[in-house]
Amino acid sequence: MVHFVGAGCGAPDLITVRGARLLSEADVIIYAGSLVNPALLDYAREGCEIHDSAYMTLEQVIEVIRAAEAAGKTTVRLHTGDSSIYGAVREQFDELDKDGIEYDVTPGVSAFSGAAAALKAEYTLPDVSQTVIITRAAGRTPVPEKENLTSLASHGATMVLFLSTGLLKKVTEELISGGYSPNTPAAIVYKASWEDEKICRCRLADLEETAKTNGITKTALITVGDFLGGEFERSKLYDPGFATEFRGASK
Repeated sequence: MVHFVGAGCGAPDLITVRGARLLSEADVIIYAGSLVNPALLDYAREGCEIHDSAYMTLEQVIEVIRAAEAAGKTTVRLHTGDSSIYGAVREQFDELDKDGIEYDVTPGVSAFSGAAAALKAEYTLPDVSQTVIITRAAGRTPVPEKENLTSLASHGATMVLFLSTGLLKKVTEELISGGYSPNTPAAIVYKASWEDEKICRCRLADLEETAKTNGITKTALITVGDFLGGEFERSKLYDPGFATEFRGASK
C-alpha cells in the first residue's frame, strides 16, 4: 500500500494526526527533500528506508515503490504542503494505476494557508475580495495562455503565487498591466511556519526590490490584494441585525 501524505507547510507539528501516524508506521518513506522540513522524518520508525526524491526522477520513484510492494512493505510518499497543489502527484497516480498498486491520499496544510496564518490575514473579506486565485508565473514551466497573470489580474481578487519568487519583475509588470494598482498591498512570506519564517510587507510595485533587500530567492509565497489593507465591511454572519438559521436579528 502507498500513502500519499501532505507534509504541511513547514512546522513538523502542522502535519495531520493521520499523516504523522502513517509516517511512524511506514517501511519506506520517499520525501520531497527540496521542500519538506527534514524534522518530519523524526516521525519515522527505526529501520525505515528513506529516499529523497529531490535527486530522483518519476521513474526512479515508481521503481522504489514497486520494490517495496513486491516485498510487502508500506510506502509513504511525503509531499510538501498539500499534495493537490503543485505536487506532481497525478503522474504518480497514473503509474500506480497501471501497475494495480493501491494508494490513498492524506491531505495537508497548504503553504497558502500557512502564509495567511503568518500574516494574520483573511483572504476573503466582505466588499474586498470573495475569491482567491492560486497560481504561478510562467517560467521554465509554462502556464495555459488563458491563465496568464495579466488576464487573472483583471479580476482584482486576492492573488497567491507559488513558485514565482525568482520572477518578481515579470510578476509585477503583468499584474499591474492586468489592472492592479502599483500601490496594491503585497507581502512575501518566506518559509511559512518554519523556524526561520520571514514576512515582508510592501506595495506591489516594490515586490522585486523587497525580495532582493531581504535575500529571498525561493521557498516563498507572494500574496497580493486589498485583503492586506485596512478597509473592509463587517461580516453579516455576526451582525446583530442579521438573522440566521440559529439566531434572530436583535435590532
